[in-house]
Amino acid sequence: MSYAIDPELLPWLDMLPSVVLQDYDALVAARAQRSQLSDLVPAYEPANPVDVRDTAVPGPSDAPDVPVRIYTPANRTEAVPGLVYLHGGGFVLGDLDMFHPHVLRLADELGIVIVSVDYRLAPEHPFPTPVEDCYAALQWVAAKADELGIDPKRLGIGGESAGGGLTAGTVLLARDRGGPELCFQYLGIPELDDRLDTESMRDYVDTPLWNRPNAIFSWTSYLGTEPGGDDVSPYAAPARATDLAGLPPAFVTTCQYDPLRDEGIEYARRLAHAGVPTELRHYPATFHGSSFVESAEITRRMFADELEALRRGLRI
Repeated sequence: MSYAIDPELLPWLDMLPSVVLQDYDALVAARAQRSQLSDLVPAYEPANPVDVRDTAVPGPSDAPDVPVRIYTPANRTEAVPGLVYLHGGGFVLGDLDMFHPHVLRLADELGIVIVSVDYRLAPEHPFPTPVEDCYAALQWVAAKADELGIDPKRLGIGGESAGGGLTAGTVLLARDRGGPELCFQYLGIPELDDRLDTESMRDYVDTPLWNRPNAIFSWTSYLGTEPGGDDVSPYAAPARATDLAGLPPAFVTTCQYDPLRDEGIEYARRLAHAGVPTELRHYPATFHGSSFVESAEITRRMFADELEALRRGLRI
C-alpha cells in the first residue's frame, strides 16, 4: 500500500530502524537496536538548569521497586506543576534513556517537575504489571508532592503510544480507586484497543515503524493471551471502558498513517461525549513515530501543540 507521507519525512524512512515484532527473538533484536532510534534524536541542552536524578519508588504490593527519573527545575522558588511521564514502545520496548531528550526538553521549556517511569515490560511482565507499576509511581509522586516541589492541585500524567495507553489505564485506575487526583491527561498517539478492528488497524499492515503485525504481537505480549477476547480489562485496553465520565481533561493526538489512528479518534470522541473536556489533534501525512524526525515542520508543530496543551492542562 502506498502512503502520501510528508515530503520532509520521506528521506528519513531509510534511516529509521526496521521494527519487526513477529516473535520473541525479533523482540530481542529490536531491543538491541534501540540505540539506532535514539541516535536519530539529537541530545538536548537545556536553556535553564534542570536537576536530573534516578531513583526507585515502592512498587505495587510486594513487587520490586519501580525505577524513575526525576527532572526538577533548579531555580524554582515555589511549588510547580508535576507530570508523570510514561514512555512508549508497544508495551515491550523502551526505557528512560530512549525518551530522555524529549522529557528533558519538556521540563526545561515548561519549568515543571517530571517523573518518568521505567515500568516493567511485556512479555516478561504482562498485564497488570506495567499499568500497576505506573499507578504505584503516580501514588508515590502524589504522596511526595511537597518534597518534590509539586503543587498537588496541578498534577498530570501523559505519554505516547503504549505510554498513552498506559496513561489512559492509569487514569481509570486513579478514578476507580479514589485517587490520586489528576488535573490533566496527555494521550499521544495512544495504544488503546486490543480488538484490532478499526479501519486503520485493518488496513495499515506495512506502515513505517508501527503496523498491524506489530500491534498483534504487542497486544499478545501485553495480555499474555490472544487479543480480542471477551474478558479483557479496561485497565489494559482503555477502549473497553464502558464509563469514561469523571476523568480529567484530555489532549489526544493521532497520526494519519498510523494503525492506532482510529482508536485514538474514537476514544477522544467518547471522552467528549462523557463530558470530559477533550481536545483532539490529528496530523496529516505523518506516521507512528514520525516525531523522531525533529527537523520536519509537522514535527515542530506537534511539539508546539504538546507544549501548549500541557501549559493549559497544568495551568502553567
